[in-house]
Amino acid sequence: MRVLRTPDRRFDELPGYWFTPHYMDLHGSAASSLRMHYLDEGADDAPVALLMHGEPSWSFLYRAMIPPLVAGGMRVVAPDHIGFGRSDKPAAVHDYTYARHVDWCAELLERLDLRRVTLFCQDWGGPIGLSLVERAAGRFAAVVAANTILPTAQAPPRGEVEGWPGEVIEMWMETARSAAELAIGDIVQAVTVDELPADVVAAYDAPFPDESYKAGARAFPQIIPVDPDDPGARHNRAVWQFLESFERPFVTAFSDADPTTAAWAEVFQRRIPGARGQRHRTVRGGHFLQEDCPGDLAEIVLGARGD
Repeated sequence: MRVLRTPDRRFDELPGYWFTPHYMDLHGSAASSLRMHYLDEGADDAPVALLMHGEPSWSFLYRAMIPPLVAGGMRVVAPDHIGFGRSDKPAAVHDYTYARHVDWCAELLERLDLRRVTLFCQDWGGPIGLSLVERAAGRFAAVVAANTILPTAQAPPRGEVEGWPGEVIEMWMETARSAAELAIGDIVQAVTVDELPADVVAAYDAPFPDESYKAGARAFPQIIPVDPDDPGARHNRAVWQFLESFERPFVTAFSDADPTTAAWAEVFQRRIPGARGQRHRTVRGGHFLQEDCPGDLAEIVLGARGD
């Protein structure tokens, strides 16, 4: 496994991203001496908000949510998936699998010994984060799911969305596979309601000095489960089996301008016992709603947390 590491200078003076970097050298069998980056803010003994990003973003996405969560009495841990942000980047698309992403994040969760965790998960942060809940349920007190999915490629009514993945997802899969250039900052801006300042768009590009660093960003769309026999589909069926008995608070906070994930809010609400009676919210924003309504999302996490 050939591994790339983004030079530190690429992360100098990013807008609103003043947090101290933390690193963990992963020791698992799939790690191959990989270094994973994470943010860790707030008191060590406070209940934890675990903020899981998706594709093709990184922990910069959470910069405006972190201060109000810490002010509200939470410890905030926000990792960068391997291949993203300040984490190491294996250089080949085939180095990335769904199972490896889960294993990498599970090692971080366990070695930091995080407990009383409220998971906030968006995009690929959902399938990976919910896999952590299934794997280490005793560590989690609550879940807030936002603009995310957990597909098993089964037909309705087993929780799937009619017509999913649809043309938008299929086009994104093809773009990630074949485009000569993935303009990461522009991709984030394209599915955000608010106009992002130029330095914010540039910050999303910071982890990727050139196309050779983007294998992780190209890989994620290719491992979306779209066939019942996909490894990810089988994995997600096991996660769903667990979630259908999960009774701790499970809150959805989907946005009003993300048609590719909107129908999944009802799926989570219907199938997970812990979602019953919760105050589910539809908030203003596009796919990357953390850019459009970070204050509202921080408030939802604080309200959902289980101490």
